[in-house]
Amino acid sequence: MSEPILKIRNIESFYGPIMAIRGVSLDVHPGQIVSILGANGAGKTTLMKTVSGVMDPEKGTITFDGTQIQGSEPHKVVQRGIVHVPEGREVFPLMTVDENLSLGAYTLSDKAQVERDRELVFSYFPVLKERRTQEAGTLSGGQQQMLAIGRGLMGNPRIMLLDEPSLGLSPLLVQEIFDILKRLNAEQNMTMMLVEQNANAALELAHHGYVMEVGRIVMDGAAEELRASEDIQNFYLGVQEEGSRENRRWKRKKTWR
Repeated sequence: MSEPILKIRNIESFYGPIMAIRGVSLDVHPGQIVSILGANGAGKTTLMKTVSGVMDPEKGTITFDGTQIQGSEPHKVVQRGIVHVPEGREVFPLMTVDENLSLGAYTLSDKAQVERDRELVFSYFPVLKERRTQEAGTLSGGQQQMLAIGRGLMGNPRIMLLDEPSLGLSPLLVQEIFDILKRLNAEQNMTMMLVEQNANAALELAHHGYVMEVGRIVMDGAAEELRASEDIQNFYLGVQEEGSRENRRWKRKKTWR
């Protein structure tokens, strides 16, 4: 396997006095989809914000394509080719679909490239072309998620950080979004780091997965191995016995870190 394009080593990030990420390390290889799984409060979104420069880590290193980027300003991170599609879509509601897409290309100066990227977005999301003059705030939730992903693609990314793309969507729309992400990976060799609570959909899409609990990586492995894991089935896929997640304990296995 090739060298990782993204290496995270022993990252610690804080909200005030509260440590949200506790010594997290992981790798993302070119052309790979890596899923980060975990319950609410596990630190998944904080990890994404730390990689994209929205938060600065107190300790540890983030290396992208051989260069350490921890503590970089967000616009510098984008210029390097890391695009963050945030949780909750965060489109600009009073701007049109076209205007939102144009904002995604703000770091690019080649107008011909921008138009090629726009047509690429429309090829994956035809509904956005149909609604290109419509204000983003009037789109459905699924269409806004498509716009958020499309806006990310307009930055011509080398890696996309996708935070909860299934949030608030119907199962049918979740499947549609994930099918498009799978196509982007297969057809454009798009590298992705995906944060998801929908573990089943995420592991069907991903090549590799990491499980976070209370700010730590507690388990990782090939996606198909994690899907087959009894621990993952019990905790995240809703198989076998029901019960409070807080009152259970992970079984000790070779996949423990």
